Amino acid sequence: MALELANRSPIGDYISDKRGDKKVLLMGHAVIGYPSIEENRAMLDIMEDVGVDIVELQMPFSEPIADGPAFVKANGGAIDGGVRVNTYFDFIRSVSRSRIQVVAMGYYNWPFRMGHENFARSLQEAGASGYIIPDLPPEDDADLRDQCESRGLTPILLMTPTNTDERLAQIAEQARGFVYCVSRRGVTGRRTLVEDAFKFVERCRMTTSLPLALGFGLRDGEDVRKLHGIVDIAIVGTQLLKTWEESKDSGYRKLLEELVAACYS
Repeated sequence: MALELANRSPIGDYISDKRGDKKVLLMGHAVIGYPSIEENRAMLDIMEDVGVDIVELQMPFSEPIADGPAFVKANGGAIDGGVRVNTYFDFIRSVSRSRIQVVAMGYYNWPFRMGHENFARSLQEAGASGYIIPDLPPEDDADLRDQCESRGLTPILLMTPTNTDERLAQIAEQARGFVYCVSRRGVTGRRTLVEDAFKFVERCRMTTSLPLALGFGLRDGEDVRKLHGIVDIAIVGTQLLKTWEESKDSGYRKLLEELVAACYS
């Protein structure tokens, strides 16, 4: 009980409140500045309109090591388009009062160059709920974590299939809000929602009572339905980006409506 209370956070409480009659929540993703800030706003408007619960907003980086080809292209396009740190925080500020919880995502070069205190203050002032930094091990983030948690920001940690059971338990001890479970080895974008992913989630579930989110490889409503009773949050990123590139607003809305519907039944 003491550990469970210690691991609570505002975004964790939000997830508990939102579950209601939903079988699973939906988390979207966007790279800020790609294809453009204006198109990002359109994406977020549609997400809010159809009922997406959480959105992961990515700060562009030149070497996004956890991302597949689609997001590598998006990161490069955003940088080439002139997105900078101030652009990113201004965008979060403009959407943080929507009904969607905003989680910042990026690589460690970002808070390192800004300085931990400045990074935490900027996220807080912009209105983010938490942050994901996939290339920062939890044992190395004590100062950043302190700066962020003191401002009500939740560090979202990742569990991966390559983690040993001992390592999963270590991550669980420091986890807050929810845990991002990476469904497979490798980078984002490949369609590989297979039985091994569910076995991996069982391993994660043994270490924590926090909500579990599953990402990497989800594409449609049927994939989301497979997660009913397995995890608490379905994460869809690459397929949303590809759909926007192929058909803009109309296809994007249609896909999101399918995904949201699958969260209920």
